[in-house]
Amino acid sequence: MSNPILDSQLLENRRQFFGRTSTGIGVAALASLLGRDLPAAQQPPRADARFGGVEGIPHFAPKAKRVIYLLQSGAPSQMDLFDYKPSLEKLHMSELPDSIRGGQRLTGMTAGQKKFPVIKSPWKFRQHGQSGTWLSELLPHMTSVVDDICVVKSMHTEAINHDPAITFFQSGHQQPGRPSIGAWLSYGLGSETDNLPSFVVMLSKNTFHQAQPLYDRLWGSGFLPSRFQGVKFRSQGDPVLYLNDPAGGDDASRRAMLDRLAKLNELREQEIGDPEITTRIAQYEMAYRMQTSVPELVDISDEPESTFKLYGEEAKQPATHAANCLLARRLAERGVRFIQIFHRGWDHHSNVQKYLPTLAQQTDQGSAALIADLKQRDMLDDTLVIWGGEFGRTVYSQGNPASFGRDHHPRCFSIWMAGGGIKPGFSYGETDDYCYNITKNPLHVHDFHATILHCLGIDHERLIYRFQGRDYRLTDVHGHVVKDVLA
Repeated sequence: MSNPILDSQLLENRRQFFGRTSTGIGVAALASLLGRDLPAAQQPPRADARFGGVEGIPHFAPKAKRVIYLLQSGAPSQMDLFDYKPSLEKLHMSELPDSIRGGQRLTGMTAGQKKFPVIKSPWKFRQHGQSGTWLSELLPHMTSVVDDICVVKSMHTEAINHDPAITFFQSGHQQPGRPSIGAWLSYGLGSETDNLPSFVVMLSKNTFHQAQPLYDRLWGSGFLPSRFQGVKFRSQGDPVLYLNDPAGGDDASRRAMLDRLAKLNELREQEIGDPEITTRIAQYEMAYRMQTSVPELVDISDEPESTFKLYGEEAKQPATHAANCLLARRLAERGVRFIQIFHRGWDHHSNVQKYLPTLAQQTDQGSAALIADLKQRDMLDDTLVIWGGEFGRTVYSQGNPASFGRDHHPRCFSIWMAGGGIKPGFSYGETDDYCYNITKNPLHVHDFHATILHCLGIDHERLIYRFQGRDYRLTDVHGHVVKDVLA
């Protein structure tokens, strides 16, 4: 029987042999001359770490081992959820002063409006916990964990439209093509497990008719090797496509096929040095192991009834936010480094009073339960949990004030973080009486990224990857660690 590996070796001619070996010698010589001057992140992933990562990272002792990022796509309204403004009671239906708007660029949806009437929040706010943090009545479950979270009221960004804004939060750049934050962490830190991907993405079921689309590039690896991209878990059918063997197949034949395929790929990698071939080998092996690990992961029948009392009955329904939060906890327990849940539907350009309560109800209990669950398992201290959207909403009405909407607002908005080295029971930053401009402690997207990396023991200026002759990093040439939010 023909041996494809031997056949390939015999077909190699003299020119190919010397070309390949001279390249290898040259690379080895160059590495020996320049290796000491290369940043750690430009070196190959360390060979002695079974689950990947770059030698020398983390740069210092981390507070967090992993991240669970609850991204609220569409941009929640900060003045209706977190940023309490009693001043709006008196300002309600008054015209937003030009001095406050300050010539701000508007979207095409409100640029043609002749009037910009201020609209107060229709919902009541109360202080909760020992911290006295203000929360809207739309978030009753979050009140139980308010002393575990840090509410940042002074986030700001540069993008005013959804796609560049969410791309900016995901990759540190408004234009597509750069690695997502999860890919950066997968590259730099590797994984605590070899049975599951280091970066997992889940999409919650969408119920809003005008929800913004999501693209796979938002959790892509950009110019990093593709093995660092996020793996999307599905809520229907097989959690991961093509994971199961075809009908009639068995484990032994699949194992034999993978072994032979790996030898062919290794031979080809030696010939041309393409790192994507190494990725292909690793992903085949990961998929083989996931045939066992994923079914066990998504089988929640072993969870006690107390779990569903905490997360709510919706946690038994696949693709709900509560169900995904429960899976996020199970993924974190099993060593996954970066877990991201996308929940769409927050883009309310009209009928805020109708749509916002629905979105808040969909996400409130699951988010609060995740924090409480991690805490009771002694995992919150080393798990960084993040909740937030890509920008905020305007205080003025978009359209008819009787059925008011809120337009995009990048100047100030609110997010919260918990665990993983973040100061609990704390509010950071302030906005003006109109909830329109930041008056204290602004926190930019680049600072947000730098602070996340710091919690994971990474100096954001040293997590570097060279591509096409340039050194790239998540924070580009910007970013400062916001130490005031650190525990």
